[in-house]
Amino acid sequence: MNNQTYLYSGMFTTALRWVAGWTYFSAFWRRLILENKLNPEEAGYIGEKFNHFLPHALGIKPIIENLVSNPESLWWAMASFTIIEGIVGLLFMLGLFTRLMSIGVFSLAFGILLGSGWLGTTCLDEWQIGVLGAASGFTIFMSGGGKYSLDEYLTRKNISFTTKKWFRFLGSGNLPLKDPTISKTILIGSVFILALTLFTNQYFHGGVYGKLHNLSVRPHVTISDASIINNTLSFTVFRDEGADVYGSFLIEIKLKDKQGKILFEQNQVQLSKLTKEQIKNDYVAKVKPGKHSLILPLGAKARLKFQIPEHEKAVYTLELIDISGESWTTIIQ
Repeated sequence: MNNQTYLYSGMFTTALRWVAGWTYFSAFWRRLILENKLNPEEAGYIGEKFNHFLPHALGIKPIIENLVSNPESLWWAMASFTIIEGIVGLLFMLGLFTRLMSIGVFSLAFGILLGSGWLGTTCLDEWQIGVLGAASGFTIFMSGGGKYSLDEYLTRKNISFTTKKWFRFLGSGNLPLKDPTISKTILIGSVFILALTLFTNQYFHGGVYGKLHNLSVRPHVTISDASIINNTLSFTVFRDEGADVYGSFLIEIKLKDKQGKILFEQNQVQLSKLTKEQIKNDYVAKVKPGKHSLILPLGAKARLKFQIPEHEKAVYTLELIDISGESWTTIIQ
């Protein structure tokens, strides 16, 4: 294919390049220009949003857990990620080093897909962003920036490096590959992205066959390592499902024996007044007392402790009750 073919193919994908580029540059714009979402002390901190990815991330869960367990490392990662999104998005829209930036777009979209593809309360929001970003990055890599790009402007001005082979791989213009190789690359890349789309759609949502599911609809809390030692009830809570835009609101805790008799309980007023000593958080998204309940943000994990009355050794049931009516139980030996 000649330069004229690439000039037009890139021109035809201009709207896709501009819109896809804005989706990434806008992340930088929102976090640093419109608001400061890189301040860990303010509501809307991007690190907490990143923590929301943790429960059902695909393949990169250990990386996310390590970062959200280390606030300083998390801040540097979020700052770097935001700057990279800004640079990639802006240069992608401008069409400067278009193919290099398309690799950046693909990589960012792939990371978003693996981390948060399961999120979305009404639609498959994050999954759609991820797969469409990956497809956009690959498409623009093959087409280049076209007529309305800085790559083409620099080429017309006969800037010396635009004649180099490396520029055609990283910028725009005709790819220095034979037509059969280009055809195979397009086919293999398209098949891979379609397979990735179908696999992640099924993995996260059951969207290809079987029963559909959406883990962002109802809150769910996992209880683990529950014990009673020296009249101290302790257990770990992990909010692993539900919407990321609001927490689970615990309004009651009950400890019951086999006959259903309540040995110990805390109502919503008592839970809203828990002290810092009673809550040990593991991650940047924190379990904390709210005005009317105990709030568990998505992805938050904490160890809770309560002093309880003296009791006989027996088997007990611990029950947590959410304001929605959902409840979760575990057995304590």
